[in-house]
Amino acid sequence: MTTAHVIADDAEALAVAAALADEFRPGACRRDAERGLPREELDRLSASGLLAVTVPAGHGGADVTARTLAEIFRLLASADGSLAQIPQSHFAYVNVIRRQGTPQQQEFFFAELLAGRRFGNAQSEAGTKHVQDIRTRLEPRPDGSYVLNGVKHYSTGALFADWIPVLARAEDDRLHVAFVPSDAPGLTVIDDWDGMGQRTTASGTVRLEGVPVPADRVFSHHLTFEGPQLHGAAAQLLHAAIDAGIAAGALAEAAEFVRTRSRPWFESGVQSATEDPLLIQRFGELVLQVRAAEALLREAADTVDAARADLTDDSAAEASIAVAAAKVQAAQAAVEVAGALFEVAGTRSALNSLNLHRHWRDARTHTLHDPARWKIQHIGRYVLNGTRPPRHGLL
Repeated sequence: MTTAHVIADDAEALAVAAALADEFRPGACRRDAERGLPREELDRLSASGLLAVTVPAGHGGADVTARTLAEIFRLLASADGSLAQIPQSHFAYVNVIRRQGTPQQQEFFFAELLAGRRFGNAQSEAGTKHVQDIRTRLEPRPDGSYVLNGVKHYSTGALFADWIPVLARAEDDRLHVAFVPSDAPGLTVIDDWDGMGQRTTASGTVRLEGVPVPADRVFSHHLTFEGPQLHGAAAQLLHAAIDAGIAAGALAEAAEFVRTRSRPWFESGVQSATEDPLLIQRFGELVLQVRAAEALLREAADTVDAARADLTDDSAAEASIAVAAAKVQAAQAAVEVAGALFEVAGTRSALNSLNLHRHWRDARTHTLHDPARWKIQHIGRYVLNGTRPPRHGLL
């Protein structure tokens, strides 16, 4: 197996994430402009041990808190919004193993994670009625194994993965997750992602044509939603962290541009752009957006951690609502701040050669993942009527 560092605790995880963010930041502009897929960076991420930080302590992992994991993603996204998105599904499917895996399955896959293996994803499908209309089939064979058939889209991370978790329906029409090795016969990963943002995520197509799957590589995902659960909240927390990170990265780049390259508006009567009172005002407003997103992110993560310690219908609902609030604020901050970069930096910032628009393209693309308007609906119903949010993986 590949050798990967094993991170000991939350403090080390945060230090490693901060160091990698600093390492990845200088190349982010070039990677986006050239659509240079971050294979070397992902190998660094694997070798660092960050991809195994949620492995339970009993299996040799650091088992970091949700707050630490959210901060890891925020740090990475502040450097590169595409790179941070790639492992989001990785951690969502680690949670599937934690919740639904047998002891034997957990032993195998947690060892894979500690060795630096990466999970991709193959869950969304195009042309269906809605996002939860999954038509990929997991068909049983006489020997107890299965065969997978289907086509998946928006398969972020699949191109770089060692294992691809596939969301499929079995003969009982219930949802299952099949973990398929990237070199499985009948599996094809197509790099056809053409999004305007998050260009280097390689979120393309996965084709499954008679892919064999042993029985011990299948997890009963439908059981996740038959009781109080944090699957959706934990996954959405990382999306919120990515948006908060994109917002922070855009703000930092805007401030650096104004400090070093902007001229003051002639009517301001000041000698430098940093002294312009209207620019100062606007930066203050943008900082409030970013800090609000970061504060709600921390609160949501703490609420998830509290619910993990005492999981009930009520604590799970509190976690989902807190994460929904964080996600809405972070999405708004990412889009607003990334767009306002040009407002505060001026005409020269719009030069295509500078590629400053990558922040807005990443923010606008990532925030389309699931609609904030429905999160606001669930928040309102919960506060007004005490209606708990539904149990699904998007809340």
